[in-house]
Amino acid sequence: MAKFINLKPFKDFFRSGQIGGVLLMLAVIISLTLANIGFYDNFHSVLNYPIGYEPWHLRYSVEMWINDGLMAIFFLLVGLEIKREILEGELSSISRAVLPIFAAAGGMLFPAGIYALFNSGTTSASGWGIPMTTDIAFALAVISMLGKRVPTSLKVFLAALAIVDDLGAILVIALFYTEEVHVTQLLYAGGILALLAAMNAMGVKKIVFYLIPGIFLWYFIHHSGIHATIAGVLLAFTIPTNPIKLESPLEKLEHSLTGPVNYLIMPIFALANTNIRFEAAMLDGVTSRMGMGIILGLIVGKTLGVSLFSYLAVKLGLSTLPSRSSWKHIIGLGMLAGIGFTMSVFIAMLSFDNLEHQSEAKFSILIASILAGGLGYAFLSFVYRKRVKRILRSKEEIKSLGYE
Repeated sequence: MAKFINLKPFKDFFRSGQIGGVLLMLAVIISLTLANIGFYDNFHSVLNYPIGYEPWHLRYSVEMWINDGLMAIFFLLVGLEIKREILEGELSSISRAVLPIFAAAGGMLFPAGIYALFNSGTTSASGWGIPMTTDIAFALAVISMLGKRVPTSLKVFLAALAIVDDLGAILVIALFYTEEVHVTQLLYAGGILALLAAMNAMGVKKIVFYLIPGIFLWYFIHHSGIHATIAGVLLAFTIPTNPIKLESPLEKLEHSLTGPVNYLIMPIFALANTNIRFEAAMLDGVTSRMGMGIILGLIVGKTLGVSLFSYLAVKLGLSTLPSRSSWKHIIGLGMLAGIGFTMSVFIAMLSFDNLEHQSEAKFSILIASILAGGLGYAFLSFVYRKRVKRILRSKEEIKSLGYE
């Protein structure tokens, strides 16, 4: 009997991604507007305002609570999506998983390589991870605007690719953007993770019994030196699921988090991290080695990497193209994968202590993401129009031969 695959979580995820993408765009516009009509310093003061309880070593700026606290919830949702896709979705079998894995790998290696070529030996060399990522919400928002002009299978493929891409970004952050590790704190975190895994093995289903230890897991990982958002992914992998149609604790938690993350947390992150005041010097930053590495990495690197590695997977006989799609669709999807906004900004802040570098990187990411989204949308629309014209021409030819 064929294994049952529940598409409802994907449909909910995709639907919320559409609205979330629109809210992200609005948050970016609001943040950029405030920064450039005289409220930059005021907003910056709000972001730097410290809150929290110092005796517990938890007194941080508003901006840090957003980037280390709220983003851990975002990564919890990402981890849940990754686990579900691996167990029962688009990554649940080798034949299903090969194409998005290959495509995501190419879409990470090519941009990182292009950035490294431009920035090797410079003070901005550490930003090689910036153009590696794809923003799920923005990419799904753009492809959703195409409606029936692209096959549903291509939308599912983009979601799976972006999820694998997020997993790659998580590994990059954990392995390459962690400066110092405090072993004692890490051991405490390991003990909590072992407890969570044991509860899963014993069949504990109540989500609250995972979330409370998860808070302590976040605390100890945060103080270990590893970026705290990793705690969200580790916690997600311990949440129990099942292979049957009945909603599992994992799916229940994913469903509960999808709305708040896409409608609230991601727009707040965008609002806080695109407070960029445009200055003439920024144009020089765009054409600098760092700016060119980011822009060409996201636009050219993503398109080439996704397309060529997908071609490799198919030609090796490891996978097939998504149903009703063509190589032109894959090229267009590669362009959309260059929308790296949220995760790229996140990695940019981890890459540079220099605020000028951060601002220039954010501006370059913004330009690249807008271009990637516009190019991908225009290209896929063009592919659809060509296909419609070809079908209409074929019908006219058939009719002229007297078969209709």
